Amino acid sequence: MDQLGWVIFLVALMFSVMLHETGHFVMAKKFGMMCTRYFVGFGPTIWSTWRGDTEYGIKALPLGGFVKIIGMHSLDDVDDPADELRSFRSQSALQRIIVLCAGSFMHFVLAFVLVAGLALAIGIENDNTTQLGTVTTCVPASNADLNNGVCGDSTVKAPALLAGLRVGDTVVAFNGHPVSNWTQLGDLIRDSPVGSTASITVLRSVNSRKERVTLYATLAHVPGRTGAYMGIAPATVFQVASPWHAVTWAGSAFGEVLSGSAKAIADLPAAVPKLFSKDRADTAGGSVTSVYGAAEATGEAVAANVGWQYKVEYVLLLIASINIFIGAFNMLPLLPLDGGHVAMVVWEWVRARFARLRGRPDPGLVDMRKVLPVSFSIFMIIVFFSVMLILADIVNPVSQLGQ
Repeated sequence: MDQLGWVIFLVALMFSVMLHETGHFVMAKKFGMMCTRYFVGFGPTIWSTWRGDTEYGIKALPLGGFVKIIGMHSLDDVDDPADELRSFRSQSALQRIIVLCAGSFMHFVLAFVLVAGLALAIGIENDNTTQLGTVTTCVPASNADLNNGVCGDSTVKAPALLAGLRVGDTVVAFNGHPVSNWTQLGDLIRDSPVGSTASITVLRSVNSRKERVTLYATLAHVPGRTGAYMGIAPATVFQVASPWHAVTWAGSAFGEVLSGSAKAIADLPAAVPKLFSKDRADTAGGSVTSVYGAAEATGEAVAANVGWQYKVEYVLLLIASINIFIGAFNMLPLLPLDGGHVAMVVWEWVRARFARLRGRPDPGLVDMRKVLPVSFSIFMIIVFFSVMLILADIVNPVSQLGQ
């Protein structure tokens, strides 16, 4: 099952990368730019075919993919001068920016679809329900024992157990008060007098039918804890959302992951010194991971002894989060990232506007020879951080710290 998780993650990662390249490809084609190659993978070509002026193919190493648009910058030669009008650099600034942003946009679309689809198909995880997931056997001897989930020295049976409550029952009323979530039910229990007899109305499955049953419990007291105690805890259920709720939930989750991604990127430099420390999980180094760490987490999730809904939820949310992170990271205004190329296009547009206002000729494209050293330096920094994260996830994974 571990290996299956790895396969799922790697296939999803490959799909995400190719979706990124497809975004560039489709928008470039739409604006009439010449795309000469669209390939899955790198290295030697296994198979290819031509459609129009584009070669489509598969290469030997399934580690990503690429699309080739002619004339991307000032150093990119165009073989046939007649094709210059269809080069990337010959198009308007707005069209070039749209093509450059299309890759990250596809990551964002994929993430949104995955999260919304999860809410529609499987449901949203909810632990604020009145369905019982736990019926304890005892009244804990102290508040500390309660928090640790143990009885301690107590041999007193829990009121819920004595009343006959069962895991799977759904509480619909407490002392005649209708309840629809755990917050309401918990408040009613705690506010009831200790030692009083409470009525609990539940829906219970009997022979594939739901029956309404009313039970009675004498509420107890846990030393050191305020309020009455009954000995129940909610189940976590998956509730299928309406289309509108799925969209709003996906939007909220997207915003949370995006802000978290921004924080993770900002914390990355400070995280490096803590990546190999014993307390990594409690530092900035615990909030960032590599492709290896994400694949390992997917494998662990698939192999975990939990329900299939939890596995699917975890994997889909992880893949969505990674796509949001990649999309956001890719738009940083740093070369060789797409965001860096967007910044160059904007700078070219600003220079042209100022030149026009001053009655001077358009200075043209940015001289790539001047920015190549910066681009290479940033690329090496990205490689450095990537390698450090992979090594840390191999020798000091967060999930195994302290074991």
